[in-house]
Amino acid sequence: MADLTTNFAGIRAPNPFWLASAPPTDKAYNVVRAFEAGWGGVVWKTLGEDPPVVNVSSRYGAVSYNGVRIAGFNNIELITDRPLDLNLREIRQVKRDWPDRAVIVSLMVPCTEDAWKSILAPVEDTGCDGIELNFGCPHGMSERNMGAAVGQVPEYVEMVTAWCKQHSRMKVIVKLTPNITNILAPARAALAGGADAVSLINTVQSITGVDLDQMAPEPVVDGQGTHGGYCGPAVKPIALRMVGDIAREADLRRLPISGIGGISSWRDAAEFIALGAGSVQVCTAAMHHGFRIVDDMIDGLSNWMDSKGYRTLDDFRGRAVPNYVHWSDLNLNFKTLARIDQDLCIKCGLCHIACEDTSHQAIAALRVDGARRYEVIDAECVGCNLCAHVCPVDDCITMQPQPATLPKLVWPQHPNNPMRIPEAAE
Repeated sequence: MADLTTNFAGIRAPNPFWLASAPPTDKAYNVVRAFEAGWGGVVWKTLGEDPPVVNVSSRYGAVSYNGVRIAGFNNIELITDRPLDLNLREIRQVKRDWPDRAVIVSLMVPCTEDAWKSILAPVEDTGCDGIELNFGCPHGMSERNMGAAVGQVPEYVEMVTAWCKQHSRMKVIVKLTPNITNILAPARAALAGGADAVSLINTVQSITGVDLDQMAPEPVVDGQGTHGGYCGPAVKPIALRMVGDIAREADLRRLPISGIGGISSWRDAAEFIALGAGSVQVCTAAMHHGFRIVDDMIDGLSNWMDSKGYRTLDDFRGRAVPNYVHWSDLNLNFKTLARIDQDLCIKCGLCHIACEDTSHQAIAALRVDGARRYEVIDAECVGCNLCAHVCPVDDCITMQPQPATLPKLVWPQHPNNPMRIPEAAE
C-alpha cells in the first residue's frame, strides 16, 4: 500500500489533503468533522485583531457551465468574524484532541511590526503546527492595506515574513496572491524573509456575473455588488502554472509548496504534487460535496500510486517539473497527427465543423455507401488537437506522434529566428 504520510516543511500529517483557510475551517465544529472524515490537516480560517470584522449578506457567487454546478466559485466573505480569544481556545483544544493532524493558523493583521508581534504569542501558545500569512485576500481586506495589498509588494512580503520569523518559533507559510504579473517576485521575497514554505494560489479577483434585473454584480448586497475572489475548478490551470513556475526555479527549489486552486479529486492532487507541491489544500470541492470527498481522494491517490509503483509521495513529487519548460525549449520538429477511430465515431461532425471553420481544414466530410464519414487529411493536419477536444466520445480521436525524421530543433537555433544562436556556440 502506498504511504500517504506527509512531512511538509517539518509539519507532519497522515495524508497531504488539507482544508484551506475558508468557511469550512471557521470553527472547531467544522474542523472536528473534517478530521473525523479523514482530512490530514486544516488551515484555520484567517484570524485578525479584535474587534472582529463584519461580513455582508449575500457572500457567494458561482459560475455553472453546461449543467455543471459551481465550475467556478466567487466569494466576498472576509476573514473570521468570530472573537480572537474564542478561536484561540478552540484551536488549542482541537490540536490537543488531534495531535497527529496538521493544524495551521492563517493570520492577517495591519502591516506594522507591533500588530504582528502581538498576535504571534497567543497563536503560538495554542500548540498549532504553524502559521500561514494571508497575503492574498483580494477584496475587503486589501482596501484596508492588508491581504493582497501586501502580497503584491515583494518588499512587504519579505518584511512581514521576517517579523514573524523573528518574533515566533512557529513554521511560517506565506500564502501568495495570483493577482500579480510575476509570481516569482513574491516567492523570492518570502524566501528572503525566512519563510519555511509558500502556499498558492489564493483567489483571483473576479465578478462571476451581473444580475440583469437589479443591474448589479453578483452576489448582490442591497442592490449593489463588488469584486470577489474566484476559486474552484476554473482556476486550477492558473494555479498549476504558478506552482510550476516556482518549482522549476533553481533558487526556489528548496522552498516547499502547498498547492491550492480547484483541487476536486485525487487526480488534481497528483498533478499538483507532480509539479512540486508537498501538500494540497481544498476548499470549494468540500463546500460543494461535503467533507466525505476526502475518502475518494485518499483511495484514488493510493490506488494510482500502487499502480505506478510509487511507495511514497516523494517518489513522484516534482517529477513533471523537468518537463515544464519554456516555449522556446520545445521541439519544433516534433509532429503529431489526429486519428479517428471509425468504430467509435458517432458521425456528429463536430470535429469537421471545428476544423473547417476555425482551424486548418484538415478533416474531410465524406459519404461512403451513403453514410457520413470523417477522415483526417494528413497533409493539412498540423496536430493542434482541437478535434480531439471537441469530440464528445472519449478516445475516438487521438493524437499519434509521427516517427522522428529530423533531430530536435528549438527556437533559439531555428533559421527563422533573427536572434538565432549558431550551433557552434551551443
